[in-house]
Amino acid sequence: MNKIIAIVGMCGSGKSIASEYLEKELGYQKVYFGGVIYEKMKEENIEITPESQKIYRENLRKKYGMGAVAEILLPKIKELSKENNVVLDGLYSWDELKILKKEFPNLNTISIVVDKKIRYDRLKIRPDRPFNNQESRDRDISEIENIAKAGPIAYADYYIFNNGTIEEYITRLNEILKQI
Repeated sequence: MNKIIAIVGMCGSGKSIASEYLEKELGYQKVYFGGVIYEKMKEENIEITPESQKIYRENLRKKYGMGAVAEILLPKIKELSKENNVVLDGLYSWDELKILKKEFPNLNTISIVVDKKIRYDRLKIRPDRPFNNQESRDRDISEIENIAKAGPIAYADYYIFNNGTIEEYITRLNEILKQI
């Protein structure tokens, strides 16, 4: 049976580093959860900004439930996992995790955890969608309160503490992959 790994963590924790490593170095097929929001916003001709993304993310879940993104992506994940290992980049809510665990009992979750100050400092300088401290705090609170993001992080199968170097990060990721 092919592996399905969900990478979870707060904004700026380093989820994309793990996902890209699995995709580019190990041949996993990547499913980017945030991409659903981008695609839907483009379809509806909504300008993509941090604020419009937040509103859209929350409204989508209010309208279709907290597992909406997993439900939308379920057919794609099923298809890809028939012949490939799959990495899920950015699973958000507890309901999404429950939906996916029911469908894929072999799903493993890896939570990326970083001290808040380090994460906020990294968010300030990232090339794509940088955030200042206030924007980072606002996003954290919104994701915890409005989309139940803390559950999958707290309930993960494995953890990477990403306060150090990229080499330490990849070493820990490889240790986890050997266990999976």
